[in-house]
Amino acid sequence: MDQPTSGAGPADEADGGAEALGRPLPEGVRRRVIALVSDAFGGLTVAELPAQLRQYARFTPTRRAKFAGNAMAAALESDAVFRQRIGERLGQSQPELTGALEAGSPPAAADPLDVAAAAYVLRPVGWVKLVESAGEEVQRADAERADEETRRELEHLREELERARSHTRAETERLRTELEAARKETEALHRKLRSALSEVKRGEAALRRSSAETDTVRAESAAQLSAAESESRRLKGRLGEAEAALEASRRAAREGRSVEDMRLRLLLDTVLDAASGLRRELALPPATTHPADTVDALEPGRMSPKDIAARALSETDPALLDQLLALPQAHLIVDGYNVTKTGYPQMPLEKQRLRLLGGLSVLAAQTGAEMTCVFDGAELAAPVLLAPPRGVRVLFSKPGVTADEVIRQLARAEPPGRPVVVVSTDREVADGVAKAGARPVASVLLLKRLSRV
Repeated sequence: MDQPTSGAGPADEADGGAEALGRPLPEGVRRRVIALVSDAFGGLTVAELPAQLRQYARFTPTRRAKFAGNAMAAALESDAVFRQRIGERLGQSQPELTGALEAGSPPAAADPLDVAAAAYVLRPVGWVKLVESAGEEVQRADAERADEETRRELEHLREELERARSHTRAETERLRTELEAARKETEALHRKLRSALSEVKRGEAALRRSSAETDTVRAESAAQLSAAESESRRLKGRLGEAEAALEASRRAAREGRSVEDMRLRLLLDTVLDAASGLRRELALPPATTHPADTVDALEPGRMSPKDIAARALSETDPALLDQLLALPQAHLIVDGYNVTKTGYPQMPLEKQRLRLLGGLSVLAAQTGAEMTCVFDGAELAAPVLLAPPRGVRVLFSKPGVTADEVIRQLARAEPPGRPVVVVSTDREVADGVAKAGARPVASVLLLKRLSRV
């Protein structure tokens, strides 16, 4: 092993070991010490390194200083042998600096941080003083730099403040000018507005006067017209009476009868002729109904209303649907999902549709009635590719339109008098189609009828 070139021998260790820092190592000196150790680190073998630093042997100096700085500083402080080896490498790389430190006269032109870091590693006599002096020098330099930066920043801020003040003054003056112009313009607009309001008020007053005068003239004209029409009707009536009296007087004079007898006879002939004409027109048979026949009572052998009600079909009897579909030109409208979700809700929608349409196709073939099945388009995730079965019209509601609305439109589209049957349990649908003249029935009625198909 090379002999150390620095003053880090046993005697120096004894001299330097008596000295110790009274405060933590200045941060600038500490960073420079770690940089020196990191540079000298690569010249040592793994066996020459402390155990805690061997894992950083293959690191570059920069990465070594970044990740192993604390560990190297601790080893340098506690391991005298490691410090001696680092001092030897430092003597080889910076012989002038190490020589000056060993002689006790550090070069005046050297960087204080380099001097303090080398003194901390080599530990010559008086190294504590060198480290502390370097720290004070660094602090003083930092303070001077901070003062200079503060002074420059203050000067810069003063300049910025002066520019801001100038800009503010100019902007204030500009805004004051604009405000004055806006105030003058506002006053002018207010004057124009007051003038326009005065004109509007005068116009409204004139309009009200004109309207009142017009209403007065119209009322007077209407009154005069009504009076003239009344007078004209009165005169026409008197003229007609005079003409009738004159003609009656002439006939009475010719026939030797008084006017009153003639008017009675004429009225009687008129009533008789009207009655005969009405009988011929209506071809009325001789009267066979008497007032006693109009009294509501039970005759022997006739059924009572309770007997008739007992013979009526139930609302859930499938035979009722057969009777309705047997009517001429019957049209069956089915609320598709209302029926399928009542009868077999556990099945997928596609299978529900196929099962219902299959049953309706058979029912259409059996009855010959027109059939339309409506499904709600909102239930679809995509357009349905479906071939409608024979005899059944299949409709899906458009986006934004429910199947209930389509069913009511179908019911209203039919002419009055055509038998239309709507299958739905929805109360709102049933009430709506009933107003349109259709016959609503429950979904269970159709399900029972399809179960017989």
